[in-house]
Parts: sequence; structure tokens; C-alpha cells
Amino acid sequence: MQYYKRGSHTIHDCTYHLVWITKYRYKVLVGDIGNRARELIQEICRDNGVEIIRGRILGDHVHMYVSIPPYQSVSKLVQYLKGKTSRKIQMEFPELRRKYWGKHLWAVGYFVRTTGNVTDQMI
Repeated sequence: MQYYKRGSHTIHDCTYHLVWITKYRYKVLVGDIGNRARELIQEICRDNGVEIIRGRILGDHVHMYVSIPPYQSVSKLVQYLKGKTSRKIQMEFPELRRKYWGKHLWAVGYFVRTTGNVTDQMI
């Protein structure tokens, strides 16, 4: 029970592995762009009550293992993460306009894997 979080009416452990890629798999998440993406992702997660357990930004994709409160939907969180980071990064780094002329930094979709371990005894 040490990993479970408590709310006023819930005890929960909602953890997810999220992965999404850059459009065309361009390796643009390096150097200053990668560092800025990391800062923005941490800020968005903090604002939404999401705990980042582990995370890694590689050249062309992002891996995150997060704990999300039960009132927060995974799809809405990913929408915030991809939308806000794309907009801010493209505003701050105008050199990306050549590669992403349609103003879409991230490819469509994402991968999510839930990591639940509920037993009959717990229920």
C-alpha cells in the first residue's frame, strides 16, 4: 500500500507509460530544444497534478512513466502535453519552421500502456 495515493474519496495508483514521436521522425529534440521540451513537460505535469516517475527525451521521441490522478484523463493530458509544447517550442525556435511548415511538431497519435496490478483481495 506504500505506492498508493489517497484522495478524499479514493485510494489510487494510476500509472501509465506514454510515448509519442516527432512528425516525420526528425531528430530535433536535442540540445536547447530538448531541454526546453523537458522544462515545458515538467511544468505542464506539475500544473495538472501529474507525477513524472521516469522520463526521457530522445532525438525523435518522448518516453514518460507517469502517475495520473483518477479525475484526469490520459487523452486530455497528452493533448495538453503535445499541444502546449509544440506551440511554445515553435515560437521560441523559429528555425523549426523550415521542417514543420504546417505548425505540427508531433506526429498524430501516441502509445499508452497501463500498468495495473489489482488483485481480488484488494477489491
